[in-house]
Amino acid sequence: MVRFPATPQAIVFDLDGVLFDTEALYRDALLAAAAEVGIDIPLALCQRMVGLHGHAARMLLRDHVGDEVDLDAVWAGASERYHAMFETDLRLKPGVMALLDTLDEFAMPRAIATSSPHRTAMHHLEAFGLRDRFDALVAAGDCERCKPYPDPYLRAMRILNKPAHCCLALEDSHAGVRSAVSAGMPTIMVPDLQQPSAELRRICASVVSNLDEVNGWLRKARGAQAG
Repeated sequence: MVRFPATPQAIVFDLDGVLFDTEALYRDALLAAAAEVGIDIPLALCQRMVGLHGHAARMLLRDHVGDEVDLDAVWAGASERYHAMFETDLRLKPGVMALLDTLDEFAMPRAIATSSPHRTAMHHLEAFGLRDRFDALVAAGDCERCKPYPDPYLRAMRILNKPAHCCLALEDSHAGVRSAVSAGMPTIMVPDLQQPSAELRRICASVVSNLDEVNGWLRKARGAQAG
């Protein structure tokens, strides 16, 4: 059951893992690129990278492989692979279109706060005709600090001109949840590759299985409000 103190006035979405089923593409591309040069990357390390900006993810990988590995080559190989996957395997997460339709019906503002670059975010949105269905996009480079710091969500709220307690964040990663909660936003976690820890369950407004649950709750909450 979604626990939320009031019907939100705006929603801020994460991109990878919430709107688009891309986290597994990033993981598989990195594992393949590393294997090509004889590096074994534990899945647990890939899990820790979810939701992080590229630089932070690279630092985790550097700590694992050491200084003797040509990390630039591994990163470039992973980038080439996942960009190729974007052209063939890019998928929306279940429930995205229905939720956006509900937000349109209720004239509810919405934004994206992502650690991905602008060009990647725009590619994904344009591939599904979603570019004009969001009021703002905060991406890598727009803030001095990325997730898990609150800066991306604070910037999104400023653009939407809504206070934190009136917004709802939808996140799939530990770093993303911490970012949104640190910004003062009630946050629903929709897990993808990372499952919520006990700490994450405590700080989230709720943890749900998919966006259809969020949509159903929102429609019910708005209906009760209208009644």
